[in-house]
Amino acid sequence: MALIGMMGSGKSTVGFWLARSEGLRFVDLDAAIEERQDRSISEIFDADGEGRFRDIEQEVLDQCLKSSEPLVVSCGGGIVLRPENRARLRDRAWVCWLRANIETLGHRVRFGDSRPLLGDDPIADLTAISAARSEFYTETAHGIVDVDGLEAEQVAEQIRRVWPRPVSTP
Repeated sequence: MALIGMMGSGKSTVGFWLARSEGLRFVDLDAAIEERQDRSISEIFDADGEGRFRDIEQEVLDQCLKSSEPLVVSCGGGIVLRPENRARLRDRAWVCWLRANIETLGHRVRFGDSRPLLGDDPIADLTAISAARSEFYTETAHGIVDVDGLEAEQVAEQIRRVWPRPVSTP
């Protein structure tokens, strides 16, 4: 399973809860990239640019999608920008878009760590980013869960309701 959505939609927190409750391994793609690169996402953006970051992101995503172990993967918000990522996600995982309104996102990212794509007006930036990515999230997702006003555990429960678990064979 892969979780997609805007920064601040709760992918990492929800992914952790969902993986824990389902007995699956959790991978936060951004954390995996930072560990692999031994530097923060912001440092990668600053030193190498967004294009190089997206290359690294794609490599780590491919590794996760090739895993024989069932995973819950929390993807970075921009994973859907590349058509090949959208296709791989859709073909190799059940993808859930955690959809949130701009007010929710703005409230959450205001108190989070640094976000390389946000400038002095995070609401305007989030609005523009959301508008640019919305159709890609729609194209990629098998399911959509609206997260506004819900706690992580409630979002995980909503996902469980729409997630078509594979049928095991004896």
